[in-house]
Amino acid sequence: MPLPRLPRPHRDDVFIGACGLACGLLLWSFGLYNKVDNVFPQSWATLIPLVVMAAMEALRRTAPRTALTVGTLAIVGDQFTNGNLVTVLMFTDVVYAAVVYGTPTSAKRIPYTTGLITVALTIVLLVWWQNAIALLVGVVSGMVSFLPAVTGAIVRNHREAADSARLRAEQTALLAEMDRAQAVVAERARMARELHDMVANHLSAIAIHSTAALSIDDAGTTRQALGVIRENSVAGLAEMRRLIGLLRDSAEDTGPAAVPRLSGLDALVAQARTNGAPSGLAFRLDDTREETGEQLPAPVELAAYRIVQESLTNALKHAVAGTVTVTLARDARALTIRVTSPFGDRPGPRAPGSGAGLVGMRERVALLGGEFEAGPVPDADGTKIWRVRAELPAEERTVET
Repeated sequence: MPLPRLPRPHRDDVFIGACGLACGLLLWSFGLYNKVDNVFPQSWATLIPLVVMAAMEALRRTAPRTALTVGTLAIVGDQFTNGNLVTVLMFTDVVYAAVVYGTPTSAKRIPYTTGLITVALTIVLLVWWQNAIALLVGVVSGMVSFLPAVTGAIVRNHREAADSARLRAEQTALLAEMDRAQAVVAERARMARELHDMVANHLSAIAIHSTAALSIDDAGTTRQALGVIRENSVAGLAEMRRLIGLLRDSAEDTGPAAVPRLSGLDALVAQARTNGAPSGLAFRLDDTREETGEQLPAPVELAAYRIVQESLTNALKHAVAGTVTVTLARDARALTIRVTSPFGDRPGPRAPGSGAGLVGMRERVALLGGEFEAGPVPDADGTKIWRVRAELPAEERTVET
């Protein structure tokens, strides 16, 4: 069975091992030993633990457990020779590296193990020698094994804390970027709804009356259609300018922008009445709200106004001749909006639709935590009508998405 192949040493570790070996050889050449008269007093015997320890220094980062195991055997063997100070110093570095670069389990066990060995060795020597030299040997043993292990544990803990802080910072930055992207998307959706609701009504009227002017060869009808087209184009241009003014960055604080409110529904219905007259459409506003003495929040009034505006725009586009009724009802809990229009195949000019209006209305209601439904339903006399119904809370209540 082939032996497992050790990983390639790091070049810095090879340099450390080479420097340690060179320093050890320098001390050996001058005959500087830790002690004399040992089991192996030959001078060459001191080189064996030195060379082995230098080789383990080269593996201190890539194979810390192997380096510590073999290095421990080398430092024990060094005690039976005259000894070399560099061998001891390199062993302290191997212990330190085993804690810093080893597995988390090894990093926790090595300080405890070296501490227990130091205490046990001191107690055994005290019982055996019964003099102060045993305490000195115990202190030296702790400095060689336990102190490097504790130092490595401290360094490793600081590195892990720094890595955790860096990871948290990266996660925070990622979450902030996600929040910013979501905010941009939400703002774009809000701008799209506002643009659609403000301009679609005027453009629909322009499309219908321009088609009528082109298809009906009558000077009076053409003049009336052109008048309606001019009125809606001017109003649409004013709405566009107002929206651009809201979006443009300004160095001055212009104050809060005016928000459409339900008090402006009379003018909205009157305008729809003018635009829908050539198509045989009549418009009626039925406001049955109870007087509660409390004003609705601005977001609720804005959503209600836009829902009525979009419903009237859809009626101008798609409804057959008949009466379009806008009904408002309010109690202490909610504001209810109901817009009904004749449903069926419409002859004559008809403006195209994209379905974005229904999506926008549904989004507005969902953001306020209300209820929305739209579609054909049977009327009391059995005919089909198109009904838009929205229930908005009387108090502003946003929904997390």
